[in-house]
Amino acid sequence: MSNVTLKEARKIIAGAEEEAKKLGVQMVIAVVDNGGNFVAKERMDDAWIASVDIAENKAWTSVALKMPTSNLAEATVPNAELYGLNTTNNGRLVVFGGGIPLERDGKVIGAIGVSGSSVPHDVQVAEAGVKAFESLALT
Repeated sequence: MSNVTLKEARKIIAGAEEEAKKLGVQMVIAVVDNGGNFVAKERMDDAWIASVDIAENKAWTSVALKMPTSNLAEATVPNAELYGLNTTNNGRLVVFGGGIPLERDGKVIGAIGVSGSSVPHDVQVAEAGVKAFESLALT
C-alpha cells in the first residue's frame, strides 16, 4: 500500500497520545498521506489552538521534504544555507522538530506532526507515533 490509511492513522495518533499523557502535556497530533493531504488529527483536551495548524504543517513538511522537521533546524538559522526556507510554500514549511515521515518499504507514505509543548517533547511524542506505526507491520 502506498499511502497511510485512516485505520493506521488512528493507531499512530493513539500511540502518540499515550506518550503525551505520560509526559503530562496536551498535544495536537496530525497524520497526512504521501501527498501531504490530511488523514486524521486530534486535539487533546486543553491543547493550544495554535498547535492545530502547526502540527499539520509539521506533518506536511516531513512529507514534502521526506525528512524529519528537526533536520531543518540548524540549516535555517540566519546566515545558514537554507535561511528563509520557512517563508516558502506560503509559510507552510516548519523548520523545528515534531514532524517525522512514515515509511514503508523504503518509501514515504505519510507523516506525523505533533505540536503543543517544547520541541523535545513534540519530537518524543511524534517518535512514539512512528513506533506505533512500525509495530503495525509486525502484526
